[in-house]
Amino acid sequence: MKIQFSVKESPTLVLPRTLRLHTTKSNLEVECECESSWRTMADTGKLCNGISSIDSEEVPGECSVEAMDKKILQPYSYICDTPGKDFRPKLAQAFNFWLRIPEDKLKGIEEVVQMLHNASLLIDDIEDSSVLRRGLPVAHSIYGVPLTINAANLVYFLALEKVIKLNHPEATTIFAEQIIELHRGQGMEIYWRDSYICPTEEEYFEGVKRKTGGLFGLAIRLMQLFSVERHRSDFTNLINILGLYFQIRDDYVNLCSAEYAEKKSFCEDLTEGKFNYCIVHAIRSKPEDGQVLSILRQRTRDKEVKKYCVNLLEQFGSFAYTRKKLAELDKLASQEVERLGGNAYLTALLGELKLPDNSTCGYQ
Repeated sequence: MKIQFSVKESPTLVLPRTLRLHTTKSNLEVECECESSWRTMADTGKLCNGISSIDSEEVPGECSVEAMDKKILQPYSYICDTPGKDFRPKLAQAFNFWLRIPEDKLKGIEEVVQMLHNASLLIDDIEDSSVLRRGLPVAHSIYGVPLTINAANLVYFLALEKVIKLNHPEATTIFAEQIIELHRGQGMEIYWRDSYICPTEEEYFEGVKRKTGGLFGLAIRLMQLFSVERHRSDFTNLINILGLYFQIRDDYVNLCSAEYAEKKSFCEDLTEGKFNYCIVHAIRSKPEDGQVLSILRQRTRDKEVKKYCVNLLEQFGSFAYTRKKLAELDKLASQEVERLGGNAYLTALLGELKLPDNSTCGYQ
């Protein structure tokens, strides 16, 4: 193999101008002509493995950033093709009734939050050993764990790139603060699960405010940057209430909803070993009965064992307690909305979250 380089100068930064390959039966010759110049990504267009400005006729199309991203972002594209409840974009649109930010800024913020949400789900499914997501096999069961992790991490930074393009000096700080909070909340959830330590109700609330409230807070705080001064109310309390409401409701339906089971598998939180709100209540209210904690330790996929655990939760009053807490949060959220001046869009969104008055566990 013979490699030849032709360099016009010896600059600090050398970028290839042309690249030619010559092959024979026994040799590969590479000739590279370079010119000295500092070039930004904007100057040179797309990069191919760090090399820019390569003659398109001589370089395969799969080296373009677009082509590479299409390949390496397949796990992310897969989860985006199976849309979820879109609660976060709806929440941003509802808050814009108060904030009145420009449509282009709202669209950009919605995109950032959805990117982060879907990317975080890719990681969550790996961390939780999930089988289904939105009724389909999880992305890493199709594309593998390494590519799925890489895709999720790449999307985090693509989202950051969009935040930078919002062109506000405080935007990246808010992004960092909220993503840190999200990972702290998720980290505590994993720590409790893998250490078999049942959190107190207060500890659970704090974890949820950080994890679920992290993306809620990111959207609203970014929106506030582009709102006029008179609309800059403190939404912290409302965001915390909504985060708790959304997560506790999700915990409840994970163990009680037949429809949820079709999309995420039957009582998935029991297989994951997760201390969801219903389970925290059962363990804390009946410390003398170790059955629920023992079942949680097994990470069981046995449907009969799961049904037995659900019956225990019903006997311990955990589902009734959870329904009562959700009703309290619904009332608190409605009161806070009214205190802030009223918001028909947010009231309608709360209506979508509300459980039916006669709601019971679907497996009883």
